Amino acid sequence: MSVEVLILALLAGAANYAFRVGPMFLRAFRGPPEGLPGRFLAATGPAAIATLAAASLWPMLTADPGRAVPLAAGCAAVLGLWAWRRSVVVATLGGPVVHGLVLWAIA
Repeated sequence: MSVEVLILALLAGAANYAFRVGPMFLRAFRGPPEGLPGRFLAATGPAAIATLAAASLWPMLTADPGRAVPLAAGCAAVLGLWAWRRSVVVATLGGPVVHGLVLWAIA
């Protein structure tokens, strides 16, 4: 492994750790959750999930347009299963299964 990759991994890990742990420390020292700081910290989780999803999905959409169909099917399955069952577990497991089945069907 090159030194540049190791440094990048350590920086990404440190940023990820700070992004996840920092709001908990800020909330602990700020007092009640209402107000602008509380709303900002409450929005941090969904913003982090959306950022990670966009960063991981973008290469799949730009590399090969044919990969968009299984990706769209998996995302639709996650959303559909969650809306139907209101279960994160079912949605999280069902999305990859549908993605894999669509990949298998078009291969």
